[in-house]
Amino acid sequence: MEFNGVYHKTTEQMSYALNQEDLIVNLKTGYDVNRVFLHYGDPFENGILGGAESWSGRREEIPFKKRLKNQIWWTTTLKPAFKRCKYYFELHTADEVWYYFENGFLTEEQLQMDGKILQFFTVPWMNPADVNVTPDWVNSTVWYQIFPDRFCREEQGERPEGISEWKSGPVTNAQRFGGNLNGIRSRLSYLADLGITGIYLNPIFEADSNHKYDTKDYQKIDPSFGSEADFSKLVQEAHGKGIRVMLDGVFNHCGPHFAPWLDVLEKGPDSRYYDWFMINEWPFDQKRFDTRDGKFYSFAFYAQMPKLNTNNDEVIEYIGDICCWWVEKFDVDGLRFDVGNEVSHKFLKRIRQRLKRIKPDIYLLGEIWHDASQWLLGDEYDSVMNYPLMESINDFFLDESLTKEDFEYMINRCYTMYMQQNNNVIFNLLDSHDTERLIHRVKDLDIFFQQLAVLFSMPGSPCIYYGTEIALDGAHDPDCRRCMPWDEIEKGTWKDRTDDIKKLIRLRCKEDCLHSLYFHFPNEISDPRCVEYIRLDDAGNRIEVLLNCGRRAIEIVEKGEVLYSRNFADGKLNEKGTLIRRI
Repeated sequence: MEFNGVYHKTTEQMSYALNQEDLIVNLKTGYDVNRVFLHYGDPFENGILGGAESWSGRREEIPFKKRLKNQIWWTTTLKPAFKRCKYYFELHTADEVWYYFENGFLTEEQLQMDGKILQFFTVPWMNPADVNVTPDWVNSTVWYQIFPDRFCREEQGERPEGISEWKSGPVTNAQRFGGNLNGIRSRLSYLADLGITGIYLNPIFEADSNHKYDTKDYQKIDPSFGSEADFSKLVQEAHGKGIRVMLDGVFNHCGPHFAPWLDVLEKGPDSRYYDWFMINEWPFDQKRFDTRDGKFYSFAFYAQMPKLNTNNDEVIEYIGDICCWWVEKFDVDGLRFDVGNEVSHKFLKRIRQRLKRIKPDIYLLGEIWHDASQWLLGDEYDSVMNYPLMESINDFFLDESLTKEDFEYMINRCYTMYMQQNNNVIFNLLDSHDTERLIHRVKDLDIFFQQLAVLFSMPGSPCIYYGTEIALDGAHDPDCRRCMPWDEIEKGTWKDRTDDIKKLIRLRCKEDCLHSLYFHFPNEISDPRCVEYIRLDDAGNRIEVLLNCGRRAIEIVEKGEVLYSRNFADGKLNEKGTLIRRI
């Protein structure tokens, strides 16, 4: 047996309580293992100590598995009657049987050896307070990300000085176009008609830039966007249309005109805020553009964005007060934490406790672009932005040497990194203000819709970036932040694209299968570039997704009900074709 391919640990995503009744147990093995049995039961079935060596437990085969590139992921759900569980694994290859315990592998003879002390895997108690609980409503939400300065401008008298004429096409970082909260509010009916049920707003706090990631005042709406009254109306009217609102919190760093930072620049170590920042040496050159000299830390070496010391109790209390104020005053539904992997775990734990006391179902989302397991244990974020899924989808369509099996491996990796409750509300996206736009990346409308079909049919909560419904173009920042071309939209120029997006959104909202965590890859079609997977729910409903990513038409056995298609006719799924059907 390939012993180095086997892995299990009673922590994190390998063994955890899904709720107060169900215990998820996962195991990785090599491909040589073809069957796995779990022996499990209560640790005290044979008494407190006496006779414990003869404990064996119930034996059940683990029925479910997912294929990874080099390993198999086995998973099962147990219901420990008394909230405790002791267990070990029985691993079968073609010609061997091994027993896997916490301290390694045993043969049958070693397992039965008189006097041997067996080191079982043990879940001592499933405390309700320790269960990772995420807000259920997020799974049913379709998000729409808005960059406020570029989405919509509601004119209010004479246009302020320095505001550019609204335009289509490329923009620069120096330009401001005057998009505002009332502009967003004026388009709520448009968003509701698309099927949007959640808005994710890029920062609206007062800041010097057009992107607002250089916060000046965390408790003030930027005047260019509007007032507190404007924001209150936006949230209230959005809620009235069944649309949740999530704010962007920039707590890793501030801007150059944040009052405590200005106090530090003036007074140095004598400032009461000196320890609010990560300053290593004083004085430092205040005119220096970057921080590569290490005299203080900043975001990405950018001196105009000094890092806040989120290890500092005063900073934690200050940001906690700010977050609670936004939630209590305006009833916002979620907070995205910018650069969510650089703030301290101590900071996040305390912020979460305060916010969940105020609003138990608030959604706390971390901006993390890599494996975020350590932030998703139930006491920090509810979930993260699923950039690994975006990157996996992109790589498959880009690299034609990858097969449907490679697609399966990549997708399965994304959904075996975290607990099920995190995957249930994971924030799926294909582009954002930090990436080139989807259509710019794929440069083909059919591939564009193939990738969107994946987005809307995967577990989690899908998000589209404003303008995706018309395939708005744009390279990397600042080009991905173009103005929304409302004149063209209102003329119906992009109606065909918008209609396709609406179909996918409505399909996502309507079909229970697409809200579940269950999917598998049957791989019945021989073409190596025809992706096929099935989504299913607890009631036995099944939806099949087929994507022809090869270079020839594929004969498809006609069955079930077609729910969405492109480039599919007469039983043929043509090149770059998409078919979603109920089976």
